[in-house]
Amino acid sequence: MASTLDVNGRVLNVNAGPDTPLLWVLRDELGLTGTKYGCGIAQCGACTVLADGQPIRSCSAPVSAFTGVKITTIEGLGGDHPLQQAWVKHDVPQCGYCQSGQIMGAVALLNQTPKPDDAAITAAMDGHICRCGAYQRIRAAIKEAAGMPVVTTAPVPPLAPAVPAPKA
Repeated sequence: MASTLDVNGRVLNVNAGPDTPLLWVLRDELGLTGTKYGCGIAQCGACTVLADGQPIRSCSAPVSAFTGVKITTIEGLGGDHPLQQAWVKHDVPQCGYCQSGQIMGAVALLNQTPKPDDAAITAAMDGHICRCGAYQRIRAAIKEAAGMPVVTTAPVPPLAPAVPAPKA
């Protein structure tokens, strides 16, 4: 079945069944592989894209629900979005798998709340799982992109005291 989608400002015709998850249409039909498959049950956030500016989990959303909806993927940010720049500045990417979904969730947050407090950041990013545990850097990157002060914490001390070198 043919569907017409507005993805990253381009109107595109796709050939997919109405129940095909948007994620697979984006990746397989349109070659937009920045959106990742994580859990497949809309729980991890790796597949997050924006639909009319709202974050949605594309792994469980049928493509038929998106006719006339403006979809934005990570590729639609162009690579120089302030959040993408802050992500790099704060060394958020480790494995990088979750970051496109995290960034898209953060874009939606900043579009709605340009200067979010910690509670708003926590609420907006709830359900975005980062297996590398970069949550503090994610928070710092969001604040940086919002033009807010970023409070850095002191370096974490080593797990064990340094052993002095043997005397020669």
